[in-house]
Amino acid sequence: MAMHSAESVSKGGEKLGRTSTFRAISQGVETMKKEIDVGDAGPYRAPSQLRKRSDFSSKGADSDSRVFEANEEAMGVVLHKDSKWYQQWKDFKDNNLVFNRFFEMKMKYDESDNTLIRASRALTDRVTDFLGGVFSKTEMSEVLTEILKADPKFDKDSFLKQCEKDIIPNILEAMIRGELDVLKDWCYEATYSQLAHPIQQARALGLLFHSKILDIDNIDLAMGKIMDQGPVLIITFQAQVVMVIRSPKGDVVEGDPEKVMRMMHVWALCRDQEELNPNAAWRLLDISASSTEQSRPQITPSSRVDVIRDRLADSSTTDIPVRPSPN
Repeated sequence: MAMHSAESVSKGGEKLGRTSTFRAISQGVETMKKEIDVGDAGPYRAPSQLRKRSDFSSKGADSDSRVFEANEEAMGVVLHKDSKWYQQWKDFKDNNLVFNRFFEMKMKYDESDNTLIRASRALTDRVTDFLGGVFSKTEMSEVLTEILKADPKFDKDSFLKQCEKDIIPNILEAMIRGELDVLKDWCYEATYSQLAHPIQQARALGLLFHSKILDIDNIDLAMGKIMDQGPVLIITFQAQVVMVIRSPKGDVVEGDPEKVMRMMHVWALCRDQEELNPNAAWRLLDISASSTEQSRPQITPSSRVDVIRDRLADSSTTDIPVRPSPN
């Protein structure tokens, strides 16, 4: 679907359309497109089986997986390239006042249960658009231009649909199910470490996580940024989640199976410009979230699934890992 730029990549001047790599990528793109189109209607449905980014990679599983291998002997001496890139992102995020004000305002709005406030979505969205323009209208254009170099078919609506039907469900479900191999494949090193470590701690305590994602909505593209590792798109969305943590005996130690939490997420997704397949190109660079209890919980009658997910930190925290449950 997005392979027209590959003549410069294919060796010996061979047309990309004649290569087995292109045919494999094209088939993968069409498969994902069909899966996304089928899931357009109806309520949220969790993927029956979570997929890895590398399942569709044009670079091969071996080369892609090496990105995630940390040299433990060199830790503290030479930073992994992901760590360097993540630090650059952190420096930008922490020091940009407009960026922080933008998301502070958006989170407060999206978390509000006040009917009048939530009825003013059109006005607030105009303010959001204005702030996004002040932040970097020119830079967003530069980001999209950079993405189009690797993905000539890229457009905002298709990207948001990909986020809704593929990227977000696979990452969120991997978090709450504790499928760390899938989570690792979708995340940059620092982000994965933040999310995985508390889950591993909770597992060590023998805690059982009975959480369920009920819905994902209000997905929006907030802004973009060019970083050393590639173009970054920042998306916001809400997820309705039932969060329950149980002891080995089955007692609820945190959360409530009868309460629905509305969680406001802000994700930074970075595109790997060396990856030709758009279904394998986006990785999670950063995640922030806050949660509030819904005023009128509506829990679906579907059966509980044993999944791993702890409570996200409040909105005052910039980077939000999953917290381990208290003893």
